[in-house]
This record gives sequence, C-alpha cells and structure tokens, in this order.
Amino acid sequence: MKTAAVLASLAGAASAFTAAPSASRTSVATKMSVFEDYVGAKDLRGKDFQFDPLKLSESYSPFVGFFREAELRHGRTAMLAVMGFIATDFVRIPGDMYSFEAIPKTVDAHDILVQSGPMHQLLFWISLFDILITYPSIQAMNAGERDAGDFGLTKFAPKDKAAFDKKRESELLNGRLAMCAIGGIATQTVLTGNGFPYV
Repeated sequence: MKTAAVLASLAGAASAFTAAPSASRTSVATKMSVFEDYVGAKDLRGKDFQFDPLKLSESYSPFVGFFREAELRHGRTAMLAVMGFIATDFVRIPGDMYSFEAIPKTVDAHDILVQSGPMHQLLFWISLFDILITYPSIQAMNAGERDAGDFGLTKFAPKDKAAFDKKRESELLNGRLAMCAIGGIATQTVLTGNGFPYV
C-alpha cells in the first residue's frame, strides 16, 4: 500500500513538469493572426515579414487598428518630411522670413521659426486637424465604419482589389523607409552641418 501511495505521488509530481493539454494549443493555432487581417506583411523583396517582437498585436489586440492608423499617419508624414527636408535645401517659399539669408540651413529652420512665430501657427493647424479630422476618424475606425488610414481619397486608386492592395503595401513600405530616412537625414545634417547630400 505504501508503495502504491509513493508511486502515485511521484506520478503527480512528475505531471507538473509535462506540457499542458493539447486542447489549449489548438485554440491558439486557429486564432487568426494580425498579419492575415491587414495588408503589409511583406518586405521589399515580396517575402513574408511578420515583425512584432514585443507581441503588441496579441497583448493589445483591441488597439491593432489604431497601431495601423498610427503607422500609416507617421509614414505619410515622414514621406512629406523627407521631401520637404531635401527640397528646402534648393528652393524656398517667398518671403524674407524664409529666405536663404534668414535661414541658411534647413536644420536651423525650426529654432528660427519658433522664435519668429510661424511655428505656433503650424502647431495650431495640426491641432485643429487632429481635433476635427483625426479624432472622429479614429472613432469611426473603432466603430467599424472605416479601415485604418482610409480617408476615402481613392479617386485615382486601382479598381482591382489585388492592384489596390499592392499600392497599399507600397505605401506602407515607402512610409517605413521614410521614417528611417528622416531620422538619418536629421542626424547626418546635425553631425556634419551640411545640407543635401548630408556628407
């Protein structure tokens, strides 16, 4: 009798170190991945790119749409920033305040324009855009009325779904590249003190 009790307790202790039942694994395996729900899980070579090292899409699954909205917005802003940073080394808008004499290098524009006032207007207009456009669009996205990043500006978009998804993938890849590029441009111009090509 003692032997049977000892064997039973050893078997019970050993089961603590075994894997969990397979039923819980199958429920996880059948759960759809965020990479299957959204366009953009491809890299520049067209291969699968499922980058989520912190598992944010699993930990914060209700916010995945907001994450995509933020990625698209930051990517679009970065694409404009790259073009603007490079263009202002060659051309400026009219006005003495924006001339090459007043602002010799693009990197100095922020500090000079904060002191002289126009940056306050920029802050105002961006804030107004966020209040009137961004906040309602996030609410509509959360309610399922629109997709992340979709503002309905699809007049020139391809009518074919595959071609449209290809354009969306291109936008994501270009935005991701631009986010890296603007950081590199800003860093290089501060370190070297030179404008384009920042060497």
